[in-house]
Amino acid sequence: MELDMTKGSPSKLITKFIIPIIIGNIFQQLYSMVDTIIVGRFVGVDALAAVGATGSVSFLILGFTQGLTTGFTVLTAQRFGAGDREGMRKSIGSAAILSMIVTIVMTAVSMAGMDSLLRVMNTPEDIFDMTKEYIMIICAGIACNVLYNLLSSILRAIGNSVVPLVLLVIASVTNIVLDYVLIVYGHMGVGGAAYATIISQGLSGVLCLIYIIKRVPTLHIRPEHCRLESQCVKNQLTVGIPMALQFSITAIGTILVQAALNLLGSTVVASYSVSCKVEQLVTQPFAAMGVTMATYCAQNRGINDLNRIRKGVKAANIMSGVYAVLVYGLVYIALPYIVPLFISEQVEMVCGYARTYITICGMFFIPLGMIFIFRNALQGCGFGFMPMMGGVVELLSRGIVAFAAAHLMSYVGVCFANASAWLTAGIFLWIAYHFLMKKMVRDKKGHEERMLAEAMQ
Repeated sequence: MELDMTKGSPSKLITKFIIPIIIGNIFQQLYSMVDTIIVGRFVGVDALAAVGATGSVSFLILGFTQGLTTGFTVLTAQRFGAGDREGMRKSIGSAAILSMIVTIVMTAVSMAGMDSLLRVMNTPEDIFDMTKEYIMIICAGIACNVLYNLLSSILRAIGNSVVPLVLLVIASVTNIVLDYVLIVYGHMGVGGAAYATIISQGLSGVLCLIYIIKRVPTLHIRPEHCRLESQCVKNQLTVGIPMALQFSITAIGTILVQAALNLLGSTVVASYSVSCKVEQLVTQPFAAMGVTMATYCAQNRGINDLNRIRKGVKAANIMSGVYAVLVYGLVYIALPYIVPLFISEQVEMVCGYARTYITICGMFFIPLGMIFIFRNALQGCGFGFMPMMGGVVELLSRGIVAFAAAHLMSYVGVCFANASAWLTAGIFLWIAYHFLMKKMVRDKKGHEERMLAEAMQ
């Protein structure tokens, strides 16, 4: 199931690679939605607000680990594209050791500081205990999240996006079943939802490991590969740390939004949670396109084919733009039928808040798609700083608007916080992509001229 993305039509390769990722991401969001539906219907609106209030915190912690593990495997994709199998295995061994270190540190730090973080976020007192219970369990299971993200990223680095999909579907079904059993029959409340999440993630990670051992000899590593060689570690950290920080910077922005939102009460928090679940579901193709472009650009950067990278990025933007327009209209029409799935009380009020959020944010789906494409294209090419600065731009824009919204106690302002972040970051990354692409072209031309001069001597 390996896919060499350095040959053939970029559009066809992108389409072939992205479809399993989209399906997998949608399944992941669907089981997250089912998780929310079960909590909202069987535990109550306060419990729904408690789970929703942890979204930005989860993104901060799990996004940081995901950014690192994804960044660690960019080098794997580059070496695969260049045909360097031994170097690829060394990068995998190094990524495994670095990921174990990250897991230990992140688990300890997140659990130690969680109480203070939730209070800084103005978490409402009536849902504070449930919020803390849920997020502490999620933090305790960081290892499960890291295991799956690392192994699935390694598989995608060699062009295999199908197996991560299959395993994600298995995990999704497992999560849904466990949600129902632990919450409805086990009466475990929000804790049951958290346990269902980490158990299903752990299962998908273990199955991914078994598949690699049994079916992918290309990825088999030996003890001599499991070393932290300075150059390999430097390359992985050069991309991994900025990617992780970019996730964290974005998460800090969402925490600022959540803090502003928490001032408006638990009903508004629950409404916002429902809105975000819908938005996250329909925007999964953007995230999938980002993963696809990271692999596509990394493999082609391995052979330094910049023209193919340009063609791939152009094709991705066309696909993303068309989808953004279509899905905005679809969600706007379907929203009144979606909201009642989550709750059985205060439906009309929640639906009103949800429509406000989707109306505002949906108008900015095109720049959101641009963020994923340009950010991941640059990361796949080995650039970490500019994508991270895109996250800084996103943070500043989101933070300024969120601060104003908190001061004015404005829900509309909270909704515009995300929209403004997408617009400013999208424009910044578009400029950064063209700037760095010109730099790569100059570097390639200079290298070719030096090689020609040496050959003539």
